Amino acid sequence: MSIFTISDLHLSLGIDKPMDIFGKGWENYMERLFENWNSLVSKDDTVVIGGDISWATYLNEAYKDFEYIENLNGKKIILKGNHDYWWESITKLTDYVKDNSFTSVSFLHNNAYLAENIAICGTRGWIDPTFDNFSSEDRKIYEREIMRLELSLNMSKKFEAEKTFVFLHYPPITKNLEINTDYINVFKKFGVKDVFYGHIHSAYSKKALEGEFNDINFKLVSADYLSFMPYKLT
Repeated sequence: MSIFTISDLHLSLGIDKPMDIFGKGWENYMERLFENWNSLVSKDDTVVIGGDISWATYLNEAYKDFEYIENLNGKKIILKGNHDYWWESITKLTDYVKDNSFTSVSFLHNNAYLAENIAICGTRGWIDPTFDNFSSEDRKIYEREIMRLELSLNMSKKFEAEKTFVFLHYPPITKNLEINTDYINVFKKFGVKDVFYGHIHSAYSKKALEGEFNDINFKLVSADYLSFMPYKLT
């Protein structure tokens, strides 16, 4: 049994939102993802999906996208992305997957999971305060996301896990491509050594911060960056 991750699936089976307008790399991406995923991931594996899974605006529009995910191998843990407008309260989401027999899907939101003696923690995150368009409303959301990350990490203590993996949608990176110190302080506080994030696409992926910084490993896992192949962690 293994743990994988991938972010930004941008499925659009329930609405008309073609992704190939963003370049040839997105041509037939859902077919490629399905084939790659099921050739690599087994039914006993766990895959953390780092947000932006569906272009649906409302939860009822996301049914076909969840059906697609349900038919992928493994257990899936989903966190929220900035384009997941369909996202509801955790109670409504849990009821939705239960009512529709999407038994392999769960949600990472103000909580934590244990897989293969690894604590799975995370939150969506938000844009960095160093960006020019950062507003007072952004500040509220940003600080709330830092709190949610701490909550997730605090909840993981009960597992007494071998190590902790953190998953974010937004990269914890400043405008100048430096690691955000607020996140670093949280990671250090809880002994986090591995952080995975998405959100970045196309030419921006070339500027992604990857590797070891402040004794913490960072990895971009956006689906197009990974050529629609889930990234194996264990």
